Amino acid sequence: MPKILTLLTCCAALAAFAAGCGGGGGSSSSSSTPPASTSGGGSTAGGGVEVKMQNIQFNPSSVTVKVGQKVTWVNEDTVDHNVTSSSGASIKASNFGHGQSFSFTPTKAGTIKYSCTIHPGMNGTLIVH
Repeated sequence: MPKILTLLTCCAALAAFAAGCGGGGGSSSSSSTPPASTSGGGSTAGGGVEVKMQNIQFNPSSVTVKVGQKVTWVNEDTVDHNVTSSSGASIKASNFGHGQSFSFTPTKAGTIKYSCTIHPGMNGTLIVH
């Protein structure tokens, strides 16, 4: 009987761990392939800018780009994130999981405040010149 109880406890712990590690359930129009790695200040080799989503924050939290310069958010956390603007241009990405990305190309100058609506306090700023 103790062996069965131990086996059941292990199975329950494994199931709880697997359920907590999800993160890929949301649908999105984003790419599942991350862009090229960053090289300082969030810039990518292709002239765009990359913002990483890691440790439940945007990194960097503030980015300056030019009109027409693509910005790509890459989820490096094990939980879903999204990108939703609260001021400036309209940005609304569906939830996307680990390894997925979302891109936006600003068409006019201004400041765009955005957040992940799943995680309060996960905020960022996009300054467009």
